[in-house]
Amino acid sequence: MRAIGQEALGGPEVLRAERTARPEPGFAEVLVRVHAAGVNPTDVWHRATGGIAALTGSGPAEPVRLGWDLSGTVEAVGPGVTLFRPGDEVFGMPRHPVPAGTYAEYVTSPARHLVRKPAGLTHVQAAALPLAALTAWQALVDTADVRPGQRVLVHAAAGGVGHLAVQIAKARGAYVIGTARAAKHGLLRELGADELVDYTAADFAEAVRDVDVVLDAIGGAYGPRSLRTLRPGGLLVALASPAEARLAAEAEAAGRRAVFMAVEADHAGMREIAALAEDGRLRPVVDAVFPLDEAAAAHEAIATGRTSGKIVLTVVEEGETR
Repeated sequence: MRAIGQEALGGPEVLRAERTARPEPGFAEVLVRVHAAGVNPTDVWHRATGGIAALTGSGPAEPVRLGWDLSGTVEAVGPGVTLFRPGDEVFGMPRHPVPAGTYAEYVTSPARHLVRKPAGLTHVQAAALPLAALTAWQALVDTADVRPGQRVLVHAAAGGVGHLAVQIAKARGAYVIGTARAAKHGLLRELGADELVDYTAADFAEAVRDVDVVLDAIGGAYGPRSLRTLRPGGLLVALASPAEARLAAEAEAAGRRAVFMAVEADHAGMREIAALAEDGRLRPVVDAVFPLDEAAAAHEAIATGRTSGKIVLTVVEEGETR
């Protein structure tokens, strides 16, 4: 099969198309013929640094098989699988944070890391959802328990996680404030944002007050500054890096909270995401689509930080069967 690999850590140029053996599904696994694979900032980080192992010191900084988002068709099922049969269309985020290697024609996945693809979504649209939507869902619903009437501030609101977080918060009945460049405000209003701050023209920490939940996918100085927007008892959910003890202590001293959240494979969460997409309350925005062999160009595009929504790799063209 065709797959994207790398022999060394580095820039986008280290990504190479190669031929490798097609995997076989193990116990409680399925083999998926990948139609499309989402590209995420974490892919860029893993490509350059080796990812989780390098960050935690649990192993050497070595190249990993990139990609976690997928949408495709079940090709075969392993022993013990009852959820799916060959021919079922599925999407999901296998194995995260363990390397899944969805930049490939075929991938094996634990069956319960996948759910059925909504009929109303193309494979490209479905592949844009799993990692980013699960991140937003687990942050806003599982961690923050966003409720109707609460005020939610979403940083990088037009980004991969951000544009889905806006919609999930709205689906929960929240009042949603987003930070984004002015050029992206029209899109975000279409997605349901109630209030927008152009961070290039105004200081969000001065413009926004009495927020119940902040979702921060940027990190750095955004964490401490975001604490100023929270009401007493409010929660900052940091996604970019583990919340520093100093930030957590600063939040606690001010009567707020700050936590770091890492996304996890989540069958129940994926079912909720699929349901929101099926009834039209969650729409993935796809900024650009690249063929599998142009994975390096996709990484160059996402590294600009100027994309809206997601970037997706196509492995099988829509309508193609073999």
